[in-house]
This record gives sequence, structure tokens and C-alpha cells, in this order.
Amino acid sequence: MTRVRRQTGQATVTTVLFLTVLLGMTGAVLDVGVWFNEDRKLQATTDAAALAAAQELPDSTALATTRAIEYGDKNGGGVGADDVTYETRVLANDTIVVQTEKDAPGIFTKLFGIESVEVHATAKARTGVLSAARWVAPIVVNWQHPMLQCTPPPCSSPTQIDLMNLHSPGSGDAAGAFGLINLVRDDPNGNVGASTLADWMQTGFEGEMGLGHYWQAPSTNFNNSQFQSALGSRLNTEVLFPIYRTISGPGSNARYDIIGWVGFVPTSFHAGGSTGRVNGRFVRVMWEGIPSSSPSQPSFGAYTVSLVE
Repeated sequence: MTRVRRQTGQATVTTVLFLTVLLGMTGAVLDVGVWFNEDRKLQATTDAAALAAAQELPDSTALATTRAIEYGDKNGGGVGADDVTYETRVLANDTIVVQTEKDAPGIFTKLFGIESVEVHATAKARTGVLSAARWVAPIVVNWQHPMLQCTPPPCSSPTQIDLMNLHSPGSGDAAGAFGLINLVRDDPNGNVGASTLADWMQTGFEGEMGLGHYWQAPSTNFNNSQFQSALGSRLNTEVLFPIYRTISGPGSNARYDIIGWVGFVPTSFHAGGSTGRVNGRFVRVMWEGIPSSSPSQPSFGAYTVSLVE
């Protein structure tokens, strides 16, 4: 009887120890899951902080740092000024690096003396001049427009874009071109129709528009009711216009040399015969597109932001 009782006692102790270890291991697995989730949340917050801050680049690292800190404070990321640095990829200080860390407390792992673990996150976001853009509207702006001459561009004062005959007397170029553009490069269908131009004006060109030469669109489309209705729907909202350096070729064969893009907020417009104008102001914008890899790509205040590495 004594031997049986002794074996029963040993079995009880072994069972208790086994359950304790099992519960501890189960708790540790749960804590590891919590730590992993905290790590992912911190990475998401750090990514978002870098993307938000990069919108101030490359113009101002001071404003970018302030924005990163503000975003971190609002989202529990704990971003400090010492957590933010800058790199140069294409333009000076065009990339922000945000490094964060925080303590993720343990619950069950305290049984093993582990109060918390430190999780880390790093995010890099680059701001680049557009080399291709989506959702472009089909009205062109000349690169010598007075409001594009500020440093950095563009100027933000109210202005107007004149849609007038771009023909240079004696040159034979651009006869019949009045500031509208076919956004499909080397369009095999020839002149673009009013309904297509209206769609591009209202929602933007869905494809990626790159730099280079594009056909002009007939000026009569500006007076078309569809186009004017589409333009009216975009008043007081940001649109993206292509910028051209030159236009060459006669009549419907005239082609714009597109060298960049600029943001614009139209406030009103006027159409009269073969001329017209769009009133509003140029704005600095962050837009969907592909960043340029060339430091010589001209900037007119239209950028794109992306995470790198």
C-alpha cells in the first residue's frame, strides 16, 4: 500500500509539472503571436508615416520630419526626430528613412521571466518627378507659362490657361491646334473623338502616359457639350495636365513634345469659337505614376511617392 501511494504521488507531481509546462508553452506561443501582430502593426504604421512624410520631399526635409512625427503620434508609432534620416537616390534628399521600435509586453511568458520584447520596423519612401502618369486630363500647358517659373514650381496665384491657336505665323506648324491633346501615343485611330476627350477630362486617361510626342486633338471638341460638361464636373478639384515644350507639324498632324505634368485646380472656363480659356491655379500634387530615374528630368511640381527596398 505504501508503494502504491508513493507511485500515485509521483504521478500527481508529474502531471502537475506536465500541465504547467504545457500551459507555459501554449502561453508562450500565444505571446509570440501577439508580438508578431505588434511587429506587423508597427511596420504598417512606419510605412504609412514614411509615405505621408515623403510628400514634402524633396522640397523640405524639415516639413517631412514634422509630418512623420505627427503621423506617428496619431497612430501609436512613437516616431521621433532621431528616428528620421534622409538619403539621395536621384534628387537631393528625395528619400526618407523612418526607423521605429516599441516594447511589446508578454503575458504568459512572464512565467519564464520575459516581461516584453522589442519590435522594430524600418521604412523608406522616395519622392520622384513623374516620368509617366495615369489619370491625365487632355489640356496642355506650355512650359513657359508664367506660373511655372517659380522656384520650386508651380506658382499658386490665380491664373488662366489660354486655349488659342498655337500656330506660329510663317512656320506652317500647329495650324488648327488649340490646346487639346490625344493622350494615346501614335494613336492608330487618328483624331480622337469628343466623347473620348470628355471621358478623359472627367476621369483622366486610364493608361500610363509617358514623355514624348503626341498628336493634337481638334479644337472643335472644346466647344462640344460633352466636353464642357466633363470640364464643369472637375471644377474645384485637382487635375493633371501635360506640359509641352514645342508643337510641330501642320493641321491634324501637329504633335506636342511632352516634357512633364502639372497639377491644376480649374475654377471656371470660357469657350468662344476657336479660342477658350480655363481659369484656376496651379498646385503641387502627388500623383499616381512612375518616378523618373534621371536627375535632369524637369520638375513642375508633379511627383509620385513609393516605398523602396
